[in-house]
Amino acid sequence: MSPILGTRHLVRLALRRDRIVLPIWVVLIGTVPASMARTYEQFFQSEADRAGLTANMAANPSIAVLYGPAYDLSTAGGFTAWRIGVFVALFTGLMAIFTVTRHTRAEEDTGRGELIGSAVVGRFAMLTAAVLVAGGASVTIGLVQALALIGAGLPAGGAFVFGAATAVTGLVLTGVAAVTAQIAEYSRTANGMASAVLGIAFLVRAVGDSSEATWLSWLSPLGWAHLARPFTGDRWAVIALGLAAAVAAGAVGYALLPRRDFDAGLVRPRPGAATAAPWLGSPLALAWRLHRGALIGWTVVFVAGGAVMGSIADGISALATDNEQAQEIFARMGGSDALVEAFLAVIVGMFGMLVAVYGVQATLRMRAEEVAVRAEPLLATRVSRLRWTWSHLAFAFLGTAWLTLVAGLAVGLTHGLRAGDVPGALGDVLAGTVVQLPAVWLIVGIATLLFGLLPKQVVAVAWAVVALAVLLSLFGPILDLPRVVVDASPFAHVPKLPGAELTVAPLVWLAALATVALAVGLGSFRRRDVG
Repeated sequence: MSPILGTRHLVRLALRRDRIVLPIWVVLIGTVPASMARTYEQFFQSEADRAGLTANMAANPSIAVLYGPAYDLSTAGGFTAWRIGVFVALFTGLMAIFTVTRHTRAEEDTGRGELIGSAVVGRFAMLTAAVLVAGGASVTIGLVQALALIGAGLPAGGAFVFGAATAVTGLVLTGVAAVTAQIAEYSRTANGMASAVLGIAFLVRAVGDSSEATWLSWLSPLGWAHLARPFTGDRWAVIALGLAAAVAAGAVGYALLPRRDFDAGLVRPRPGAATAAPWLGSPLALAWRLHRGALIGWTVVFVAGGAVMGSIADGISALATDNEQAQEIFARMGGSDALVEAFLAVIVGMFGMLVAVYGVQATLRMRAEEVAVRAEPLLATRVSRLRWTWSHLAFAFLGTAWLTLVAGLAVGLTHGLRAGDVPGALGDVLAGTVVQLPAVWLIVGIATLLFGLLPKQVVAVAWAVVALAVLLSLFGPILDLPRVVVDASPFAHVPKLPGAELTVAPLVWLAALATVALAVGLGSFRRRDVG
C-alpha cells in the first residue's frame, strides 16, 4: 500500500472542516498590504515628506526592532514591505502551525486519527494532507497579496516577491509544525513548541535588524520577509533559501513520523508518582497541574519580551519631535501624540492582545479535557459542573491578570531604568497594561459562551474571534477602516495609556459584556450533554 494512500480524501476532509477559518485567514492577511499601500498614498503625497520619512525611520534602531530595516520609504511598496511585512509573515506562520497541528496531533489526541488510520489510509497520508492544506493556504495568502498589491498600482515584480516572502514563511512554519507534531505527545504541546520557535525567530530578527549583528536576521524566517527586499531589490534568492528551509523542515517531520508509535510522541512524558500528592485533592489543584506549564512559559516570554520593548522605548525620542509624519504614524496606531508615550501605548496594547491569546488557550483547555474523556469521570464524582469550570476559568481570568502585571512590570522597569524615572515610568506603563484586562476578559467570556453553546465549533470560532480582534486592532486604524468595523474589536475601546485620558465608561461596558457572556456560557454548559 502506498504510504500516502488516501491523502486526497483527507485533504477534502480538512478543507471541509476549515471551510470558515481558512478563508478568514486568507482574506484578512491577503488584503491588508494593498490597503496599507493605498493609505500611504494619502498620507505622504510630496517627495519631501517621503524623503524625510525614510531618513528618520531608517536611522532608528528602536523602530527596526518592531518593523525591520527601512530600506526605502519613498514608495508605497517599500513602505508597505517595511511596515507590515514582518507581521503578515508572523500571522501566516501562526495559521500554518495551527492548521498542521489541528489535522495531525489533535486528531490523534481525540481518537479520530486512530479511526481514520484503521481504514485504507497510508502511514504518511494524514501528515501529507495537513502539510498540503497549510502550505496551500500559505501560498494562497501570498498570491492574494501579490494580486491585491498589483491592483493597488504597485509594480508586479515587487508584489510577487512580497507575496512569496509571506508564503515562504508559512511553508517554513508548516515544516516546523510537522516536526513538533512528531516530538510532542499532545496538540497543545506541539502548538506551544512551534509557536515558541516562531517567537524566537521574531526576537532573533529584532536583534539582527537593530544591531550590528545583521547576520542574525538571516537565521530567522521572519527576517527573510525584509531580506527579500520587495520593491527595493526583489531578491528571489532569499525566497529560494526559504523554500529550501521549508523542504528541510518538512523532511525532518516525515523522517520522524515512522520512529514513533501512533498516538505517542518521540519525547514521552515521564511517569508520574505512584500516588498523588496530598495537595492534588481538588479540581482547582488539578487545574493548576494542567495549566502551570503554559502559564510559566508565557510568563518567561512576557518577561523577556517586556524587557526588550521597555529598553528600546526611550530610543523612540530620537525621532525628531518635529517630524509630523512619524508622530502621525504612531498616533494612528492607537497612541497619543507624544512619540515615547505613543510607542508605549502600542506596546502595552500588543501585550494585551497576546494575553487574550493565552486567555483563549486556557479557556479551551476545558474542551480539550472534555473531548479526551477526562472531564466526564471527574464530573461523575461529587464535583459539580460549575466547580469544574471555575477551576479552569480561574486561570483564564487570574492568569491573564498575572501576565498583564508581568508585562507591565517588565516594560515599566526597563524603560524607567533607561529614562532615569522608574516610579513614573512604572506607574504609567502599569496603568496602560491594567486597562487591557476588560477587553481580554470579554474575549475569554466569548470563548466560554462558545464552549457552552457551540462545543463542537468552539475551538475554530474562538480562535477566529481573537484573530479578528487582533487584526482589526493592529491594522484597522492605520488602514482607515470604518469606525464601526474597528469597534468590533474590544481593544478599540480601551484607553490608549500612557498618554491618553483615562475613560472608565468603556471599561465598565466591556466588563459587563464579559460578565453576561460568562453567565450565558456557564448556564448553557450546565444544560448540555458532556462530550
